[in-house]
Amino acid sequence: MRTLLIVEDELNILENHRRFFTDNGYRVLTAETAAKARKCLAAHTPDAILLDIMLPDGNGLDILQEIRSPNSAISSLNSSLIKLPIIILTAWGKPQDISRGYRLGATAYLSKPFDYEAVLAVLDNIFTTQERMPESIVRGGLTLDLFSDRALLYGADLLLSPKEFSLLYFFVQHEDEMISAARLYEHVWGQPLSGSTRALENMIYRLRKAIESSGYAIVTKRGRGYCFENENNTG
Repeated sequence: MRTLLIVEDELNILENHRRFFTDNGYRVLTAETAAKARKCLAAHTPDAILLDIMLPDGNGLDILQEIRSPNSAISSLNSSLIKLPIIILTAWGKPQDISRGYRLGATAYLSKPFDYEAVLAVLDNIFTTQERMPESIVRGGLTLDLFSDRALLYGADLLLSPKEFSLLYFFVQHEDEMISAARLYEHVWGQPLSGSTRALENMIYRLRKAIESSGYAIVTKRGRGYCFENENNTG
């Protein structure tokens, strides 16, 4: 049985959510405040979160950002939460709200009023995709273990930090694609790039050194961004 954490401050809506998803085969945890959501995540690892934005003691997007940040108090207690599917269910439906939600790492964003069957369909799609996900990805001498978030070079653990692994995995997912510094920064740090790119450049430098004998390289295209390529294609 899969477990959902539902974060919603309106108690009648929360109860409707709880009843519907329980009737559809889910174990349901509930929280009506940001504080209770954090406390719940410290004790449990749900399979997905249904998250409202407007909470009496904070903003649901702050919780989203904390979960996606490897160095936050929430994620430091349980690193598996970083990959947790998070569906935003909110009355905030303006384009800028939706784009911010996705930038911070929302898996899906549904505006109120929504149809319960649509939420079920989103959950089904998420879990089906997870089940089809390979255990690992191999590129030359490089292996990414997607269950343990480890990168191995010819079997030796590269001991990447969570952010370094996230960046490398993003590169591998977009092999041969030109990716801007701003897009990379938003993916790893969960916020728009504003100012220096030094932190990103330092991380890419470390990754280049780590994978330099793998047969693949992270290539800089001046003024355009970065590209993860087979070394036979570089030059």
